[in-house]
Parts: sequence; structure tokens; C-alpha cells
Amino acid sequence: MARKVAEGLFHGEGDSTRLLAGRHRETGRLRFPLPTGPDREYYDEVELSPRGKLWSYTIQRFRPKTPFNGRGDDADFKPYGVGYVELPGELIVESRLVANDLSTLKIGQPMHITTEAYRDDENGPVLTYAFAPDGEESRA
Repeated sequence: MARKVAEGLFHGEGDSTRLLAGRHRETGRLRFPLPTGPDREYYDEVELSPRGKLWSYTIQRFRPKTPFNGRGDDADFKPYGVGYVELPGELIVESRLVANDLSTLKIGQPMHITTEAYRDDENGPVLTYAFAPDGEESRA
């Protein structure tokens, strides 16, 4: 059974995924991820928009150094996108980017939230949130 990389970061899977942010009770400013610890009492939990536009990105073409714990070793590592997605009127969030063809990613491109199994542990797949280009099927 799949589990989330961290509690309080997002809920749902695939198309039903929503990032969880905090809205400061006094200033109304959003903060992602939702604060934890002592600061948590100053924030109300809010769901961020599932859609946005690609603001900036790069392609990770080699396996990052430790403490990276994603799938694969140097021999079978698969490149992935990482970038910033602007959620209109809310925030710009950093995210993994998933696409059928990473060379089709373009700044300003409409994106939607999804999830991706980025590694496995003793209990099965570990999910993180990701954004995918509109028109591409969401992952789980």
C-alpha cells in the first residue's frame, strides 16, 4: 500500500491531490507547506489550487548525491523535472514535474497536481506530490 512522504503536506492521490498550506490568521499570508510545531497555532489549513502554470524548471539528468533516496541507482536512474509552479493568486511552489516527454515542458504551460511514487520502502511505494502538463493523465 502506498504511503505519503510526509503527513500534512498533501492529501489525496492523482487528480484528487491537494497541497495543504497555512493561512496566517492575522496577515492572511499563505505559507507552504502548512507550518508544524509551535507556529502551527497561528495558521488555518487551506487547500491550494490543483492547477497552475509552469514558472521555471530544470531537468535533473543525474542521480543526486546522498541524502537523495529516490528510485534507482546510477545505472538505472531516470531523469525527472523539478521546477516552480505558480498557483494564481496563491503561491509559487517547488515541485517534481512529471511528463510523458520532459522535452515538451515550457514556461507558462498549464499544469495540474498529481502524485508520483518516487521510491519504495519496506511497506511499498512512497508518494510525493508532483505537477504534470494539462492534457496528460495524472499518476497515482
